[in-house]
Amino acid sequence: MDNYKKFKKFDKQSALRDLSVLMLSASAMAFAPMTFAQADDSAALEEVSVTGIRASLEAAADAKRDDGRIVDAVVAEDIGKLPDNNIAEALQRVTGVSINRDFGVGSGVSIRGLTQNRVEVNGRSVLGDSRSGIDFQDFPAAFLQKVEVIKSPTAEMTEGALGGTISLKMARPLDLNAPLAAVSVQGEYADKAENWAPIISSGVGNNWDLGDAGTFGVIASLAYQDRTLRRDESLVQLQVGPVEGMGPAQNTPSGNYVYAREHTYNPRTEDRERTAINLAFQWAPASEQGQFYLDLNSVERSGGQETFSLLHILDDPTVIPGETYEDGNGQLQNFTYDEVQPLLTTGSSFRHSDSFSHAFGGEWNFTEQLSVSGEYSTASADSYTPFSEFRFRGIDRSLEGQGAEGENKWLVPVTYKGNDSGAPVVDFADGYVFTDQQNQAFRRYEDTRTYIKNNEDAFRFDVEYTEPFGLGWVSAVKSGVRVTTRDFEQSREQFRITNIFQDLTDADGNPDIIWMEDIVGQYPQAMTNYDFSGDAFEHSGRAGAYDLAKFTAYDAKLLQNQSATFDIVKQLLAGSNMAINGSLADNLEYQEGGYSEVNEDTSAAYLQAELNFGDVRAIVGGRYVATDISSSAYQEGEIVSDSSSYDDFLPSLNVTWGLTDDTQLRFAAAKVMRRADFNELSPAYAYRDAYIAASRGNPDLEPYRATQYDIAAEHYWDNNMVSATLFFKDVESFLTRTYECENQPDVVSTQTNVSDYDKICLWQANGIQYANENTPISEMGILTDFITNGENGKIQGLELGYQQAFDFLPGRWSGLGISANYTYADSENPDGTPLEDISKNTFNTQLYYEYEGLGIRLAYTFRDRFLDNEETKRVLPLGELVLAGASQEEDPTLGNDYREDLAQLDLSASYEVTDNITVIGNVTNLTGEPTINTGTNGSAFQIMENDRRFVLGVRAKF
Repeated sequence: MDNYKKFKKFDKQSALRDLSVLMLSASAMAFAPMTFAQADDSAALEEVSVTGIRASLEAAADAKRDDGRIVDAVVAEDIGKLPDNNIAEALQRVTGVSINRDFGVGSGVSIRGLTQNRVEVNGRSVLGDSRSGIDFQDFPAAFLQKVEVIKSPTAEMTEGALGGTISLKMARPLDLNAPLAAVSVQGEYADKAENWAPIISSGVGNNWDLGDAGTFGVIASLAYQDRTLRRDESLVQLQVGPVEGMGPAQNTPSGNYVYAREHTYNPRTEDRERTAINLAFQWAPASEQGQFYLDLNSVERSGGQETFSLLHILDDPTVIPGETYEDGNGQLQNFTYDEVQPLLTTGSSFRHSDSFSHAFGGEWNFTEQLSVSGEYSTASADSYTPFSEFRFRGIDRSLEGQGAEGENKWLVPVTYKGNDSGAPVVDFADGYVFTDQQNQAFRRYEDTRTYIKNNEDAFRFDVEYTEPFGLGWVSAVKSGVRVTTRDFEQSREQFRITNIFQDLTDADGNPDIIWMEDIVGQYPQAMTNYDFSGDAFEHSGRAGAYDLAKFTAYDAKLLQNQSATFDIVKQLLAGSNMAINGSLADNLEYQEGGYSEVNEDTSAAYLQAELNFGDVRAIVGGRYVATDISSSAYQEGEIVSDSSSYDDFLPSLNVTWGLTDDTQLRFAAAKVMRRADFNELSPAYAYRDAYIAASRGNPDLEPYRATQYDIAAEHYWDNNMVSATLFFKDVESFLTRTYECENQPDVVSTQTNVSDYDKICLWQANGIQYANENTPISEMGILTDFITNGENGKIQGLELGYQQAFDFLPGRWSGLGISANYTYADSENPDGTPLEDISKNTFNTQLYYEYEGLGIRLAYTFRDRFLDNEETKRVLPLGELVLAGASQEEDPTLGNDYREDLAQLDLSASYEVTDNITVIGNVTNLTGEPTINTGTNGSAFQIMENDRRFVLGVRAKF
């Protein structure tokens, strides 16, 4: 059956609701009673009257009930009711889904603990910088009428989802039976950034009966957002070892202590501007035999970031008699460092992107039983990420003036006491030492620019034959093909001048240093006094003195002006041995090690049957996929390519058994595959940690493959629902990392962290060994990790869902309702450690009240402690055994980084002033909860605090 016929089945109010939700801001409520119906290739959903939160949840329950797959959905206003117009934050309410946040804003989604998912819009790819698709911050929820999370695939679905497929649905013009225009205007206040920001969306749509020429329709939508966000971050490195003056630790298995060093404060402010445009055109002939469409979607993201890093290094703990103690995690608390060296950095890094996703397609019914459809789509995402740093290093000016040899480090004493929920005590004996302009020497300037181009062209053709051969138990047979061409390219250019404080000489060849005080005198606009002492960690609190919160640094906004900063650096170095000639463009060097290219061709064919045995329905089929990949990178000055090919057969089965009219059981089984991400395939070097470490991909990687099973039970009554699902995934060959110390003299010679000898590897040593204070740079290497296919991992668990409207209560109490879900997930790697990003317990609940135009929702989400990263530099010395100087073979948990329990409370409310005007208000992160990361022993090493965001706005329909 063609889509146009399906659209004609529904009344005017159904189409009005669909388009109004599409065009209105995602944080507002319905204006007037409307009806809504979803249609897909498997089944038509019954009509649902949508007037607010309750009806939106009912529509989601109907979508789950009527689908032949195991699916959860967020429908229309369910996104609109949630704060900040964000798809990820809406999806976190779905059973089995958890999210990650960037500056407190939902950005990435995990399904049953797996991040390797497919994101699509109306069945086609949308691209970002990686395999997973667009970042959810980049796509406005205002364009959507429904979001599906599909956990059990069918053969006709595009492959590439290990956890599940996130399907974003946008309305088409022939949904609309009358002209409509709508606009939403909101203001968002971020309390840490102290900034009001606009969020605007609008849309218009209409279609026209052209008589014998058929019906033609257009929808045009625009969404604009411009916000400023802030994040406070406290970081320490957790070191392991004995402590002089203390007996063996009582709370660690080894007797070693865990102690914090390299205390760092990173206040970050980010400006984000996003403009999105969506155009949809659709035509259907007067014969109603088919329909054709053209979809055009574009998103542009720009902005900037201001970040500072205040860090001190060196020294071992000194016990304070009678005050230093061991806490329950075996961590040393309340001690001093007699001599630490302050380091100060101004930085900026922001991803600018420009993406589009266009498609032309249609379908045609040759007979009442035979229909064909096809689509050509093209998607592209270009991103540009500038990274800039202006660094100072603590150098004792008085010692320099005395002509002392070597690096005359400026060393100051500090007292430290940890805090597992907020900022620790960092109390310098000399107060705010980072405001001292006399002992800070210009150390390094860097301007690195990374460019990514990601393009995909895809063509699909499908045939459907309903009730073939007169077999009543075969509802339909489908078959089709899909071919794609994918091109990914990354390149990098850089200007970097380093070790200025060590290597600089004046025109006469005498050693010279550029002090911060000199820069202030010569370029007063270049240096700024920053004071975060009043509001640093204002929500989570500080344990006491926090002398990192006030400092003088290179101006962060000026740093974003790369040409202006380059000119300042050029003038500062004029006449010296490090003088710069030419313009910035002349000095930007192409980085061969940053180049990578991945070209990928895929072809797929499937056969699928939909079976109906009365109470039992089934979708069974298989999909064959062939993949050809080539990867290119520089090797010894020349581009070298490597290629690989593999194919997969992916069978799938979805069975639904209707025990009664309101109760059904489901069983699903499938094989799924997910290709490795582009950075995992590329052999290009990705340097980190001031160029003492790097990562490389592997073009010979096999894809992730998994076999999965689901058993589910669902019961529905009076538009309410309760459900339970057992799931199991056996994931073949999770990727693992192996380590080598590589000799890269060109990179090692520019290292600026040579003071951190214990983190720099020795390239001539057997195994991984580290330098010491006497090691010459010629023996130092780059610790490089390589990605390889590993062993199997397993994920199993239980999902429970419940939603009910308490409309049986009298009067105003009938507006109460609840939606809640719980997920238990258990995972294990071959080495016994859990898989990343999987919480054992996740809980979400929404309590709402909706009566006579007033709507209020209180949404709470919780997930317990989970492994965030298998290896993080800041906890690399720490494992479960708490061994000093241990290897990965001795303790495979070394460097495990855990994120502690996460809880967030959001509030949204709205009131219908008239049938066409609604005012709204939202609060995100109502209680200002921090994000806390710990080592294996539970000691906190990273604490992040984000904005609470408040939204006030109005929307109107004309």
